[in-house]
Order: sequence, then structure tokens, then C-alpha cells
Amino acid sequence: MFVTLRVNGRSYEVAVRPNDTLLDVLREKLGLTGTKKGCDLGDCGACTVLLDGKPVNSCLVLAVDAARGEVVTVEGLAQNGELHPLQEAFIKYGAIQCGYCSPGMLMSLKALLDREPHPTRDQVMNAIAGNLCRCGGYHKIADAALAASRAGERGGEE
Repeated sequence: MFVTLRVNGRSYEVAVRPNDTLLDVLREKLGLTGTKKGCDLGDCGACTVLLDGKPVNSCLVLAVDAARGEVVTVEGLAQNGELHPLQEAFIKYGAIQCGYCSPGMLMSLKALLDREPHPTRDQVMNAIAGNLCRCGGYHKIADAALAASRAGERGGEE
């Protein structure tokens, strides 16, 4: 069957099987490999994307169900060649480490900052509770998120 997926502001007409996950369609059919395939069970959060503004594990969402919504992947964060403040803060604060969890972390944190522009450290840690970082870099990730929040207050400058 064909579905139309709206991803990062662009529409894609894609042939999918009824059991194809959003993760597999993003990576294999749309070439959006920034979203990582980790556990494939919804436990690690590496595949987190935003569906209608809410973070979801794309390995647990069927592509046909995502056809009714707006999907944002890590590729959709940068705009007009400019990194998102979260991406800049991840670089500045060394929050990337091995980088495998970074796309999922970024998407979970984007959802947090969209609904709570001035989060506390506890809110940041709660937002990434479903994202596993095997490098153990949670403090740097939280520092980066809080810095991005402060940068938002000053119009992008930290």
C-alpha cells in the first residue's frame, strides 16, 4: 500500500507493508539515517522522533499510523544551514560522546524545550529518562540542554 508521510516539512509517497515500522521506513525508504536503530523494542530511545510534537519510539510506531501526523527527525532540527541551539550546545558541552544516542536525546529534549522553554535539571533528566546513553554522559547532556534553554532566552546567544 502507499501512504503519504509528512517528514521534516516535506511529503513523501511511500510504498509500505502494513507491519513496516516508522523507523524502518525513515531509514530504509527515505534515507533519513540520523534516527538510529538500537534495541528495536522501545527500550533505548535511540529511534526517538517527534510525531505531532511528541517524542515517540519510531520502532514502535507503524508507518501507516504515522501517515496521519507530522514527523520530525534529527535531520529536521537544523534550519537553513544553521544548527538547532540544542545541537550547538551538544557540541559545545561535549554531550555527543559516541553519538549513537544523540539523535534520540536531541529529539526528546526538543520536545521538552518546546513545551517547557525554561526546564529545571530534574525536568531535563525526566525528559531523557527513556533514552539510554551507554557512554554515561547524562550530566553533559543535561548541561547542554540547560544551556540551550538559556540561549533561547537570549535569542540564540549563550
